Amino acid sequence: MYLMISTVLGGVGLFLLGMTMMTDGMRLAAGPTLSNILQSATRTRWSALVSGMTVTALVQSSSAITIASIGFVNAGLLSLSGAIWVLLGANVGSTMTGWIVAILGLKLKIDLLAMPLIGVGVFMRLIGNGKQLGAFGQALTGFGLLFLGIAMLQTGFVDLTTRVELPQGDGLATILLATLIGMALTIMMQSSSAATVVALTAAQGGLIGVEGAAAVVIGANVATSFKAVLAALGATPNARRVAASHVFFNVLTAIVALVLLPLLIDGSEWLSRLGRSDFDPAITLAIFNTLFNVMGIMLIWPMSDFLISKLKGLFELKQNDIGRPRYLDETALPVPALAAQALSREIMRMMRFAWQCVSQTIRPQQSLPSENTLQQSLAGLLLASETFVTGMNRSAMDDQTANRLAHLLRIRRYLENVQDLMIEVLKRPNLEPVNVDMRQAAQVFEETVLTIIQQFGPALENELEGSSIDLVEVKNQIDEAYESLKSTTLTAGAIGLIAIPEMEAALARFSAQRRAIHQLIKAQSWLEKDFMGQAKLKSD
Repeated sequence: MYLMISTVLGGVGLFLLGMTMMTDGMRLAAGPTLSNILQSATRTRWSALVSGMTVTALVQSSSAITIASIGFVNAGLLSLSGAIWVLLGANVGSTMTGWIVAILGLKLKIDLLAMPLIGVGVFMRLIGNGKQLGAFGQALTGFGLLFLGIAMLQTGFVDLTTRVELPQGDGLATILLATLIGMALTIMMQSSSAATVVALTAAQGGLIGVEGAAAVVIGANVATSFKAVLAALGATPNARRVAASHVFFNVLTAIVALVLLPLLIDGSEWLSRLGRSDFDPAITLAIFNTLFNVMGIMLIWPMSDFLISKLKGLFELKQNDIGRPRYLDETALPVPALAAQALSREIMRMMRFAWQCVSQTIRPQQSLPSENTLQQSLAGLLLASETFVTGMNRSAMDDQTANRLAHLLRIRRYLENVQDLMIEVLKRPNLEPVNVDMRQAAQVFEETVLTIIQQFGPALENELEGSSIDLVEVKNQIDEAYESLKSTTLTAGAIGLIAIPEMEAALARFSAQRRAIHQLIKAQSWLEKDFMGQAKLKSD
């Protein structure tokens, strides 16, 4: 009995190891191709579905695509609608594992094929370390280990049928128990594909009936949302919206599938017998897995617009949460290019806060958050961005991404300087003009700064697209207005209209405001370079 159980556990372990190696290998071998496929998924529902199916079939992991989709949404590379249809496509694409196992894994003498695959794969990995050849070798090795695990599972389950009896039949209690088993297996193994393979292999070995195995598959499909929920805990609003949509349609599909289970089983058995005389449990379950995931798409299709509109109203940042990151999410960290894009969007958001901080010190506006709130929000985002960059996977960063990160860190440094300068400004009271000349100079300075802020606001909202702001001219305008205000303030102090300490404090405040604007202009210049560089890459 010990040998039988250890054989099953060893088979599961080899299968999981093989799946992990194959997923990572294919992801590395495909490189930016997978990202390009996912980014193109925002155009139509059909393209999103096909993209989700294609990428999942390539990497053999719907969980990986779920996490990647959350990261893409946070980085602004994928819309919420696109992500939802990618995830629906990923559900269908994940059934490819079941088909591979049912057609190849349980029909051929795969252990004879597994060893050569492992040998060739390891050799490719050794000679191509760090290259695409090595990544393909890793994927091939994983494929061999996956088949070896299936062979061990077959042996273990066949032996267990002589010693163990599991509940059989299609009673409600049996089906619900099998569903819970499927959920538990998926959560423990962190792979719905692994739970599905266990169900297929057990059914093929006679350890469990087709109805029970189908319920295990349904439970595995529900529990695959577990990773999405974990990834979204404490994450950005977009991450939580994607996770919520994933949970919703997986649970809805599971409920409908359980209600229609007899019909779905009958239909799957009928399809599996086409062109065949014998009944094949594994093929039947592979068909069932695909059928009920396609059914899920049909259920969501008519209600998708309503669902998306409801999701957009959920998890909004509250007024006191504006200092929390909107785009920085841990799901993007393993992919440096994706993390850099998320950082770029968060920096653009920080730029808006920084301009608002300057605006508040020039002319307090009741419609904006208070100065302290803006200061705290900017400080919080700067700290969050520092933590995010520290967590980036630098070892997998290419030169292009490294250069972009250097540009973004330069902009972040300018924003840190603005933060320090705004603290300096707020230490000193705003001096009321004491004569006509000073009042006119203060008004010109105020109008010049606010006009510039109004120019930059729309540019930032449109991600600097088509920005035609002359930064050199803007700097000259600020300097000219500042020199006039400085001159009139010095004159007022010289003729005794204001005390010297008050004059010094006012000049220090004006100087800090001017230097803060200079830092923002520099940051704006580098942000435009980043945007133009990304636009050029897309056009190429």
